[in-house]
Amino acid sequence: MNIIMDENAINRALTRMAHEIIERNNGLNRVILLGIETRGATLAFRLANIIESIEKVKVPVASLDVSYWRDDVDVKQQAMRLPLSVQDRIVVLVDDVLFKGRTVRAAMDGIVYNGRPGAIQLATLVDRGHREFPIRADFVGKNIPTALSETVKVHLVENDNEECVILSK
Repeated sequence: MNIIMDENAINRALTRMAHEIIERNNGLNRVILLGIETRGATLAFRLANIIESIEKVKVPVASLDVSYWRDDVDVKQQAMRLPLSVQDRIVVLVDDVLFKGRTVRAAMDGIVYNGRPGAIQLATLVDRGHREFPIRADFVGKNIPTALSETVKVHLVENDNEECVILSK
């Protein structure tokens, strides 16, 4: 087990990502943040707070449970309606770890189920490679090349009572 990001590294990465989201979108009037449950949602709400502290603008934020749209899960839950409109908005999809791309593909299906966004951008705290779908993140906290046999776990205070990113063999 190897700690590859501590609390300070996570905070620095999120602050940098918030600045990049603001710069890339020439402001925030069409931007919404949508976090993939569970830790992606936690990160989305954190990014919203950081953006508000920088720009003094509240960005709409919500979470998305992608289990209905997964192609690798047998148990299907009911499709979820989002509490905010994605129609013609720039949806910044937020996740903790980008790996094969299956979760992001499911999340995009969930977004489109809820309306037609103007654009979808992807923000991830950790990109570990090994894609099975042609998906790449627009905003990355840290690129961590891994072996398929390794695992990357993000621990956040709100969910896990500790703050770090761990690489295990």
